[in-house]
Amino acid sequence: MTKTADQNLGSYEEPEVTAARPILIIGVMVVTAFVMILNETIVSIALPDLATTMGVTASTVQWLVSGFLITMAVVIPTTGFLLERFRARSIYLVSVGLFSAGTVLAALAVSFPTLLIGRIVQASGTAVMIPLVMTTVMRLVPANRRGAMMGTISIVIGVAPAIGPTVGGAILAGLGWRWMFWLVLILAVAMLAIALVWLRLPSEIKRVPLDLISVFLSAIGFAGLVYGLSSLGQPAGPLPPWLTLPIGAVALVVFVWRQGRLERSDKPLLDLRTVNHSRYRMALVLSMLVFLALLGAGAVLLPMYLQNVLHYDTLSAGLALLPGGIVMAAISRPIGSLYDRVGAKRLLIPGAVGMAVALFLFSLLGPSAPLVAVIGADVLLMCALGTMMTPLMTDALGALPHDLYSHGSALLTTLQQVAGALGSAVLVAVASLASLNTSGLPDAAGIRVAFLVAGCVGVVAVVVALFYPRGKPDAVIEPTTTASVPTVTA
Repeated sequence: MTKTADQNLGSYEEPEVTAARPILIIGVMVVTAFVMILNETIVSIALPDLATTMGVTASTVQWLVSGFLITMAVVIPTTGFLLERFRARSIYLVSVGLFSAGTVLAALAVSFPTLLIGRIVQASGTAVMIPLVMTTVMRLVPANRRGAMMGTISIVIGVAPAIGPTVGGAILAGLGWRWMFWLVLILAVAMLAIALVWLRLPSEIKRVPLDLISVFLSAIGFAGLVYGLSSLGQPAGPLPPWLTLPIGAVALVVFVWRQGRLERSDKPLLDLRTVNHSRYRMALVLSMLVFLALLGAGAVLLPMYLQNVLHYDTLSAGLALLPGGIVMAAISRPIGSLYDRVGAKRLLIPGAVGMAVALFLFSLLGPSAPLVAVIGADVLLMCALGTMMTPLMTDALGALPHDLYSHGSALLTTLQQVAGALGSAVLVAVASLASLNTSGLPDAAGIRVAFLVAGCVGVVAVVVALFYPRGKPDAVIEPTTTASVPTVTA
């Protein structure tokens, strides 16, 4: 192990990767992340069945999704610290181990509290994985090839949540809800076994202390924000959103202030100097708009429209969403390669326009819309989002200095989750409030208004994309000491 002294930070590097080629490292991590993120939405389509099986109300069973999101929002901000303080291989093994343990607990659950605890443990492992994959790619892949590799990661981040309801519906129809966890567990354990034998990850360890006050503020802030947003438009829970949202907002303000103080001694939990880079800042805003549309409109509102308005069963609704997921998967890597040649702006503008058009098209569909029209609009939406996602992730992290990769990926992933929760909460609340019936379920009129609101978000994305910087991030911020770290060159 080679050590590099750092007078201010007391850091050392462990960049040697001898037991696996970089392409194998990234491949194993991408497959693992895909399984984990797929699990995030696979349960959503089974919530009505789980409510009946577990003997709980619809508002209670929703915690299987909300609890997962809240846990992600609490854990992800700490990953900037974790990726600096501990070896990447250790973080990977702990992440997959936690996820597997939570999956076993959920699969064996005979009561709702046990099932919820299993989901929370799953989320604790999942939260670390995406920032870990992003940081590893930035360390191993040369700048001129990052777009293509980030395209693969886009398949994980975008496609896995999009096809989660499809996979969940198929498993639920054929095998029952417990197999949604058993099948995921088999894949997770296989990845864990491969990692134990072959996986060696590059690590740059920095001896930084953990600021417990920042951890507390982060947990209260992001948990309060996501919980409050998830509770909007839902039946009354243990804490009302009018209480949790202000508490979360105040805690986040104090958290940001404290990080500024800690940055003076280079000891922040989440280094917010990332937002000082204008390209990263604009990519962050556009990424939030993309995830608001992906998770709010694509993963929540559209399945609701298919089931509540068009009256398709869970399997049919899930299968209707599959073509869009396939299209996003198919274009993600080619879009990444195209980014390597032309930069982000030329892809972001048509992607944002396509996103806005698709969302407005959904608002024109009513209770008698043919299924082929719904599928066509969804394919357009997924194609547009896939065109934007890879350039945004690559451009955002490429705009940062090498020592901010881990913090940049942590902040990016955190705000993507917050945007997803915001999109889901606001669009469902709008659909409920604008509905003409009194059943409490959004009807065709309410969902139409919600898609109009989502279309306005698409228009905002177009405006931001028009002002996005041209070209690609300046290569001078590339790390200067990478001789001992193998890179992907082909």
